[in-house]
Amino acid sequence: MTSSMIEQLDDGFVQDPHAVFERLRTERPVTRVALPGGQPVWLVTRYADARAALADPRLIKDWRTIWAEASLDEGIAALDTHMLNTDPPDHDRLRRLVSKAFTARRIEQLRPRVTEITAALLEAMPDHGEVDLLPVFAFPLPITVICELLGVPGGDRDRFRAWTQAILSHDGTPVSPEAAATEMAGYFTALVADKRAHPADDLLSALITARDSGDRLTEGELLGMLFLLLVAGHETTVNLIGSGTLALLLRPGEMARLRADHSLLPGAVDELLRYTSPVNHATFRFTAEPVEIGGTLIPAREPVLVAIAAANRDPDRYPAPDQVDLGRDTGGNLAFGHGIHYCLGAPLARMEGEIAFRSLLTRFPGMTLAAPPESLRWRPSTLIHGLESLPVRLS
Repeated sequence: MTSSMIEQLDDGFVQDPHAVFERLRTERPVTRVALPGGQPVWLVTRYADARAALADPRLIKDWRTIWAEASLDEGIAALDTHMLNTDPPDHDRLRRLVSKAFTARRIEQLRPRVTEITAALLEAMPDHGEVDLLPVFAFPLPITVICELLGVPGGDRDRFRAWTQAILSHDGTPVSPEAAATEMAGYFTALVADKRAHPADDLLSALITARDSGDRLTEGELLGMLFLLLVAGHETTVNLIGSGTLALLLRPGEMARLRADHSLLPGAVDELLRYTSPVNHATFRFTAEPVEIGGTLIPAREPVLVAIAAANRDPDRYPAPDQVDLGRDTGGNLAFGHGIHYCLGAPLARMEGEIAFRSLLTRFPGMTLAAPPESLRWRPSTLIHGLESLPVRLS
């Protein structure tokens, strides 16, 4: 394949990834693309291929397995050792240790507190007028929840927002990803030391003391896990709430349907996850050997991205995939991944989404979009699919 045939994932892709995904699913379902920095990667866009790839052990997560001689920036390397970047048996060990402190029971116990945080945020908003829903609601809700769960001071949440935006975006941020990662690693190092000296009833303290058959998290693994849980614990939920609200505002019939029947909420959250795809593609995988996907042979030592957003709108899996149907059977959607790396925080994200949408529609039944849809911009990231702002008119 010549370089001219390689799809460029540029700003046009960022602003409308589904147009690119639809074309690739039809013409080149497994193909090479170029990331904004120019790096060529293989992209998988059809549902059946994506689901299989996410569970294929030949697609490994730890790049050091095949590029032992390579290295990362020091700041980024400090946050790189977590279960999303490891393979069995290390992955299994890390997930077991985290799962001991991140149980479904502990998540369900958060429901009253999530409801309380949501109510306080909505109460602080004016009864009428225009606001940007992202900074006043979509962002503070999940970041407050994950900070409280982990035992991270809530007053630092704006710093986390700036750091994660810098690390996940490919341009447009005042600090570089490397500088943001270095600052974040330094903050986490100090936080872990303080928490070790002054343990509390929170997830970070539990992670510090968690053991499995005498094993425990190393200092580097603690930093990496903190990074993963904090970023993954709020970033995707911010975009679920923001993009999901936009999808409802553009479909008043579905919004009225949900407002009238709250029993639709669990299914509605999954449908909005399927449709909006807060994450465009899964994080990097690498071929440990030549791997055939969808009839295309990918050589060994190649990076592969599984396009979750493309898979979730594959018409072979979901009829009329570009329509929002809150009563749709969304079984098998890949918003939280598939296989051993399935998102550990999925129950928390779903619960936050249910509470957020129910409370928002109840508090502001006449809410409308306060800007032309075509004027809205999406953040400069191929990984994250999230709005830069969401101006709404409250009533």
